[in-house]
Amino acid sequence: MSQIEKLENDLKKTRSKLVSHPLYQALNTKEKLILFMEDHVFAVWDFMSLIKALQINLTCTDVPWTPNSNNFSGKLVNEIVLAEESDVDLDGNPKSHFELYLESMKLIGGDTSLINSFINEIKSSKSYYETVKKIKISSTVKEFMDFTFDIIKSNKNHVIASVFTFGREDLIPDMFIEIVKKLSSEKSIKADLLIYYLERHIELDADEHGPMALKMIQNLCGNDPVKWEEATIASEKALKMRIKLWDSILNKIK
Repeated sequence: MSQIEKLENDLKKTRSKLVSHPLYQALNTKEKLILFMEDHVFAVWDFMSLIKALQINLTCTDVPWTPNSNNFSGKLVNEIVLAEESDVDLDGNPKSHFELYLESMKLIGGDTSLINSFINEIKSSKSYYETVKKIKISSTVKEFMDFTFDIIKSNKNHVIASVFTFGREDLIPDMFIEIVKKLSSEKSIKADLLIYYLERHIELDADEHGPMALKMIQNLCGNDPVKWEEATIASEKALKMRIKLWDSILNKIK
């Protein structure tokens, strides 16, 4: 068994709990879906900071430019960033996946004022830690994002890549798309953009980003047993943080 196979195997039990979480079946009304999205949008946002942290560390984003020594991981991370930050919407207009999600929230009738205030404050302060003190979000959402930014602050590329890979959005299973499609049969729910977002995310993760991310972890961990252990611990924690977030949302919508 290779190191990456061992890592995936070590996470199997916790990942299974997440994929079969009862939250998905509980999203059976428009109102519950909106409540879910109003919290989940923060996880969609902080996901982008993980990949941008890797891009900063594994490529050159400075001027004057200098070549980066890790060309392999640099290429992978640039390709992932391109799709995540500059995909297209249903009309072919360039949009990040976060923006697609935000627009789908608006179409369904969700309240985007909190996340918009958060983003505007981030633009002003340039600091996650300062902003999160000012915006009143749920303690579980804050804890979820705190974990993400603590991982980024560690500056350990193998750890950041592992959390990005195993805690990413493809953990929303196919059953969630089926639930959204079922809800969208109601005329009051305009979910075409949300369905597009979910299908696009799963398509990219399964066919492109997933295999790329696994290769990046292998490249960054190499033959160092300490790095593989750190990657495993962080990935397990990322999955558990997602389960905790799902538990919190489930309690709220009930």
